[in-house]
Amino acid sequence: MWLGAIGVAIFSLTLPFTRMAVAELNPVLVALGRAVVAAVGSALLLWWIDAPRPAGRQWKALAIIALGVVIGFPVFSSVAMRYVPASHGAIVLGILPLATALFGALRFGERPSIGFWIAAVVGSAIVVGFAVGQGDGALHAADLALFAAVIAAAMGYAEGGRLSQTMGGLQVISWALILSMPLLLPLTVWLGWHYGVEASPRAWVGFAYVSLFSMFIGFFFWYKGLALGGIARVGQVQLLQPFLTLIGAALIVGEALEARNILFAVAIIAVVAIGRRMAIKR
Repeated sequence: MWLGAIGVAIFSLTLPFTRMAVAELNPVLVALGRAVVAAVGSALLLWWIDAPRPAGRQWKALAIIALGVVIGFPVFSSVAMRYVPASHGAIVLGILPLATALFGALRFGERPSIGFWIAAVVGSAIVVGFAVGQGDGALHAADLALFAAVIAAAMGYAEGGRLSQTMGGLQVISWALILSMPLLLPLTVWLGWHYGVEASPRAWVGFAYVSLFSMFIGFFFWYKGLALGGIARVGQVQLLQPFLTLIGAALIVGEALEARNILFAVAIIAVVAIGRRMAIKR
């Protein structure tokens, strides 16, 4: 649970720093370019630890992970951050724990109890209701991109958590990044040439964070936590992520932090505490 919490704390600042970057850089360039930067670190790391190459079905799992967390989530979330505040995105992404548990249950045979599902559904309903309330009773068009980001991330989280049981979280994200390079590198070069890379230091700081922490270091903790504690149970820690992102958005990009956000966070923490006590068969 603690490893998962560290990973979530790192991921929680992804939207604010992404918003900093896409304010001046093309959002798809930011999404794909961050994976290219992280892949360089991955290659050096795998060489340093003399990691064995994946074998057999591991390549299939790595392809699913790459599609979900290396390509899908960064692209959809970066596009959304062009049009809605990071605080809004934080709430919509609050349904990610439910989606992660669902993928884990369907893909790998985890069987959460009825009580667990009630806790997950209640927590997700709270964050979706909050998002609708902030949108004056309606969802933004960018919410569709955020929902797509949820599906992509949940798929990658569940697959990565499972593969980390045999490969290790550090190697899982590193090999997934390297596997995606034949596609992402030429696309990133073309996007940089077509849209330009001139931006302020502030935008490049945002890009650096999502490249090194969101796309690389955070997964070391996250996948290890999922491997040790189970996808459904540790995935519940993600319910804290909206609140952490709201704080990050206030401190980093100056978005308002209202009193009702605090009440919302208290409700989410209560749901996480209940969900942790529910039985999960593995």
